[in-house]
Amino acid sequence: MRRVRYSVAMSLDGYIAGPNGEYDWIPMDPDIDFGAMFQDLDTVLMGRKSWEAARKQGGYGMPNKMKAYVFSSTLRQADCPDAVVSSDPKATVAKLKKESGKNLWLFGGGELFRSFVDLGLVDDLEIAIVPVLLGGGLPMLPGAAKLAKITLTSHRVYEKTGTVLLHYILHP
Repeated sequence: MRRVRYSVAMSLDGYIAGPNGEYDWIPMDPDIDFGAMFQDLDTVLMGRKSWEAARKQGGYGMPNKMKAYVFSSTLRQADCPDAVVSSDPKATVAKLKKESGKNLWLFGGGELFRSFVDLGLVDDLEIAIVPVLLGGGLPMLPGAAKLAKITLTSHRVYEKTGTVLLHYILHP
């Protein structure tokens, strides 16, 4: 069965983007193998805000020509010609998990992540903790979320940048 993976870079004080949505504080560590990371994925799941931000930058530009799903209660299918629009993440993700293919990449902000956790849809969580304090911005997990039990399965320290990668599985 396919799995939903949320991979995110986070500042030491818990933000995934700066106060203006900037992410220029995230170092491109030469030892991180992004090709290997994306090799296991063929579908991207994102919310309206991430979709709109990606479109402003010239398209969603996901690697490996991933199929995109946008979760929104306000966008229509005509608004996202390069993606499938859904207002029902639980049903859509349940269907996708049963289909053949590679894993699903949850791409986006903390609100989408929180809603997916609350619905029990996230299987894997990969957090790259970057040694920087932003002091404000977009938090990884805004607002209250339901209790989510997680288990650390692996970790790695990238010496060149001081980034720490943590991999967890979430339990239903």
